[in-house]
Amino acid sequence: MDQRREIEGKQLHDPHFINKMGDPTPWRNLVHVPGPVIVGAGPSGLAAAACLRERGISSVVLERSNCIASLWQLKTYDRLRLHLPKQFCELPLMGFPPTYPTYPTKQQFIAYLESYARNFDIQPRFNETVSRAEYDQMLGLWFVTSVGLKGAVTRYVSRWLVVATGENAEAVVPEIDGMEEFGRPIRHTSLYKSGEEFRGKKVLVVGCGNSGMEVCLDLCNHNATPSLVVRDTVHVLPREMLGRSTFGLSMWLLKWFPMRLVDRFLLLVSWIMLGDTTRFGLDRPTLGPLELKNLYGKTPVLDVGTLAKIKSGDIKISQSIKQLKHHTVEFVNGKVEHFDAIILATGYKSNVPSWLKEGKMFSEKDGFPRRPFPNGWKGDCGLYAVGFTKRGLLGASMDARRIAEDIERCIQDEAKQSILPQP
Repeated sequence: MDQRREIEGKQLHDPHFINKMGDPTPWRNLVHVPGPVIVGAGPSGLAAAACLRERGISSVVLERSNCIASLWQLKTYDRLRLHLPKQFCELPLMGFPPTYPTYPTKQQFIAYLESYARNFDIQPRFNETVSRAEYDQMLGLWFVTSVGLKGAVTRYVSRWLVVATGENAEAVVPEIDGMEEFGRPIRHTSLYKSGEEFRGKKVLVVGCGNSGMEVCLDLCNHNATPSLVVRDTVHVLPREMLGRSTFGLSMWLLKWFPMRLVDRFLLLVSWIMLGDTTRFGLDRPTLGPLELKNLYGKTPVLDVGTLAKIKSGDIKISQSIKQLKHHTVEFVNGKVEHFDAIILATGYKSNVPSWLKEGKMFSEKDGFPRRPFPNGWKGDCGLYAVGFTKRGLLGASMDARRIAEDIERCIQDEAKQSILPQP
């Protein structure tokens, strides 16, 4: 311990020493952080910072955008609401205002997060893009390199690193043959705001998850003519069952019954309420909705009115795309149709492997912790992950609490060691 402190004091301010860390980014500035460095100021990063703050542990939160919760503020459509009731989306230590509806709007959720940050005095360092983070075994420290707006480089040094960039850091944009030839707007949902700009136009939406379904409904409400590409099987469930939220009812039933039995119940009630979705081109997976979510993280669609539009023919179901041509789309069944725009509701992915130089905790393949929930929150050498549970904000809150407890325990253990008599 004393040796490391001596090294910190003598070498951390030596740019020649720092450049030996293998980071090609020019050295400009060095910041020694007494607490953890948290990468990402979304809900998960805020939750981790708040839980640490409650225990008297300061942290530095780095955020590449100019605001907290940038995915919500900058990359979501206007009509978005929380898909789950608010009690399942609260961050630790502070609930939603009692005046909020069961399913808060996008604007209300953002206001809640901003109030949360103020309440716990979380002040992220915005416009700081982390380009590299690696652990030095000799020093026992994490070196986190961040690049600012004007290219200014800062290197943060800390005992602990909390990865909070989340499951949805980068938009997934598939390569479709003929995209350059199409000649009309092709836009990921991260750039979609409202169906108003597509009023009176034919729009093809690719992807049948919650976002794809809601974008189709939004387009219908703005007198556009949407078609939905369904490339895979999907579970569509009513958002509420028997007077309760489907999610809340599922969580309650799981306390008493096995998952497969609860899945059978959900599918039976869904069939009674929604009918046979297969008739409309929405085939269900072999696994039940809860089992599929638990094993593969694939979220069922909670219907908010889209299915009725599919039944009425206002939203058409299309097969997979074979190729694009000038203003037209050719599908795998040979059908060719004209469209004015294409919206890609093709989801997001983690970007952790692009900047975290560590091969044990996170998979290079998908950027998620290798150990499944609930054990993926802690790695080696002071490395943590929050918000990679595939279980939404409930999982992130659990991670945040565990991380704060673990770091506090580490600090207390070191304090005890420092007061022991030396031999």
